[in-house]
Amino acid sequence: METDLTFTPEVARATAPLYERVRSIIPEIEWRMHAPYIDAINRLKKEMGAVVLAHNYQTPEIFHCVADFSGDSLQLAREAAKTDAKIIVQAGVHFMAETSKILSPDKTVLIPDLAAGCSLAASITGADVRLLRERFPGVPIVTYVNTSAEVKAESDICCTSSNAVDVVESLGAPRVFLIPDQYLARNVANQTKVEILTWAGSCEVHERFSADDIRAFRKSHPGVVVLAHPECPPEVVAEADFAGSTSAMIGYVEGKRPKRVVMVTECSMSDNVAASLPDVEFVRPCNLCPHMKRITLPKILHALETMTHEVTVDPEIAVRARAAVEAMLKVGSPRMRAHAA
Repeated sequence: METDLTFTPEVARATAPLYERVRSIIPEIEWRMHAPYIDAINRLKKEMGAVVLAHNYQTPEIFHCVADFSGDSLQLAREAAKTDAKIIVQAGVHFMAETSKILSPDKTVLIPDLAAGCSLAASITGADVRLLRERFPGVPIVTYVNTSAEVKAESDICCTSSNAVDVVESLGAPRVFLIPDQYLARNVANQTKVEILTWAGSCEVHERFSADDIRAFRKSHPGVVVLAHPECPPEVVAEADFAGSTSAMIGYVEGKRPKRVVMVTECSMSDNVAASLPDVEFVRPCNLCPHMKRITLPKILHALETMTHEVTVDPEIAVRARAAVEAMLKVGSPRMRAHAA
């Protein structure tokens, strides 16, 4: 039976508390389109025993209104491992869904759009990692979670942008590979005495920011506090007041409450944080991730209704990839790394 997606008084009442969370960033005319999907998704989740994991780059109607867990890659990896739900809908990109499946092989993991990929994950293969081991025997390989299961399986340990420094230093080695993000690797190298070897990958969102952009923000918005993601080029990080993962940036704003702030990362981050911090003025740069934006409310509903698209990982690859991810999860809580401009 086809789901009724009419904006009825019943739907309005059921979703009213959720709209209060996003009223400041979603106009009422848009809410009338979102609310029927939100109501249907939340009802279907309860019936099916499913949860939605949403990355910080998801749009506000997903992030605030249908997600059971939200956060950066590290947080979502941990929630995937802990949840008792039998069905996980990954509102993120494909490597995140693979990571959920790796950590929860007995659960059904769905991604609403198979084309939700990642330019960074596409920059390296398992064969590339094997070649690095051949050419640099004995050098540990730390792999960013923004990679395929195959690449994780060839690694010693994984990391995220929030714990990369801690992971690198946990190995006790004089030099390590940190792949595939060249900018994350270079930014980590600036915070540790460990020699960092790199790979020429990058995120198509963060690589487009420049130091000139940061200086322009400061000129046009006097007094603005600049927060940058460590996937940005080092010269961008050097211009920022603080550099950290998406969750670290959120923690900074929630803790310090700057009057005016710019988050140098993907578009939806500022909207998601602004919804709960009306006293902070957000300057909104916008480099949009086309892969994240493939995930929409209609596609999440369709995924639950049809149980598509199921993400699977070859069991042999999954065992080795899980070892690398679990090694990361055993590393202590990540330290928030401030950068003084």
